Amino acid sequence: MRATAVADNDDEVAATNSLGGPDARFGPFDWLDHRSAYYQDFFPTPLLMDDTGLEQDGEFELNALHTAANGQRSTTVTAEFERSFWLLTLDLDVPYERDSGADEVSEGIGDIDLGARCPLYQFVSVDGFFDTTLGVAMEIGVPASSAISMNAEFDPMIFNDLKIGEHFSLQSFFGYSTVTGGGDDGGLQTFEYGFDFAYAVSHKELPLPGVRQFTLMFELNGETELNRSDSGQNSLLGSIGFRLDLKAVGELQPGLGLGFVFPIDSGGNAEVHWGIAASVTMEF
Repeated sequence: MRATAVADNDDEVAATNSLGGPDARFGPFDWLDHRSAYYQDFFPTPLLMDDTGLEQDGEFELNALHTAANGQRSTTVTAEFERSFWLLTLDLDVPYERDSGADEVSEGIGDIDLGARCPLYQFVSVDGFFDTTLGVAMEIGVPASSAISMNAEFDPMIFNDLKIGEHFSLQSFFGYSTVTGGGDDGGLQTFEYGFDFAYAVSHKELPLPGVRQFTLMFELNGETELNRSDSGQNSLLGSIGFRLDLKAVGELQPGLGLGFVFPIDSGGNAEVHWGIAASVTMEF
């Protein structure tokens, strides 16, 4: 009887430690937490804004964005590869853009983006209901010397991945972009920000054929110019859509996303009247 009681007590202590004890903390200054949803592939890949989650496995994405405004059409198709090495997620984006109007068409490879991000601080409540990760990221846009891409861009940012309960998540980022080089965009400085609100439903709760998880998403993606004659002018776009995480095919985990893009303010309306965002992802 005594041995059983001691064993039961040890199990309770171990369970307590796994929930909120010091064993859960790690990293510099014990600022990180093994229990965080950041390490559990909880946060969906956004359709409009930058991805902020950890990619423990390799992931290939093919994203497309088509927008229209005032007779102008713009289509961007981006191939993206992400892979994490412990806490550091590296990102490579190669976009191809085509812009057309009534009298002019320009197209070519856009800035080749090299990105990196990692978490700095995490807080997880004892029951895991509230879970937040604060991190830093850096993106460098390498010009491709095309009609679309002639300037380099440097974009440091901070991000936060928040989980509340079993279904809701909010990803957000705030960045400061600086464009170097000549031309109309040379020297431009921009404050960038984005929010992705998501509600995930598992196959058990919504048994769609072949779908492991269905996620509804609402996104906001904006920018404010800081050092031009129209400094302070904001451009904000929204997107409402969904993502389907499909059942695994062997070792591959496919996913599909689709969203409708629309302007939120006058600055956004000047650039985009409507748009469609689509995404195909493959984790391996």
